[in-house]
Amino acid sequence: MGCVCMKYRVKHEDPTINLAAETCFNETEVKALYELFRQLSSSLVDDGYISKEEFLLGLFRNRNEQNLFANRMFRLFDANNDGFIGFGEFVRSLSIFHPDAPRSDKVAFAFQLYDIWQTGFIEPEEVKVMILALLNESNLVLSDDVIDVIVDKTFKDADSNKDGKIDLKEWDEFVARNPILMKNMTIPHLM
Repeated sequence: MGCVCMKYRVKHEDPTINLAAETCFNETEVKALYELFRQLSSSLVDDGYISKEEFLLGLFRNRNEQNLFANRMFRLFDANNDGFIGFGEFVRSLSIFHPDAPRSDKVAFAFQLYDIWQTGFIEPEEVKVMILALLNESNLVLSDDVIDVIVDKTFKDADSNKDGKIDLKEWDEFVARNPILMKNMTIPHLM
């Protein structure tokens, strides 16, 4: 018996269609996001990936490695933790900010943003660190006493079981009572 060798034509799936199917974006929006991705990913090195430096420069207009908020955003976008954001990671992460994205996805993403130490809880020190980082970026100044009052009030309102930390369920309930906290989790129009 002989060996029959057959060449199969490999069908390459269009990532635009796949990403449109698994995110809140349609194919046209995914294609537009690809153009944005190409611009960001080639701003310093044209390698098809967004480096941390390109992310900071493109989305936050600076290359300041000390920006905690930007660093947290980068880590959440870099889902496979390889130090770079691929196109799929970029689209899937941005999908969370789509007006049609499920509220639960937005809540979970925001929770992860504040869970700096990735313990599964938001602790008072994490909230304080994040407030200080956001104030630093906005050039606003609040006294330590005012920041402590904000943290204390947040935990008084959010920590319903009074264990000194906020879990995802408590965060979800807190956000439901304070929808302004999720205001920045929706971008009305990306195109």
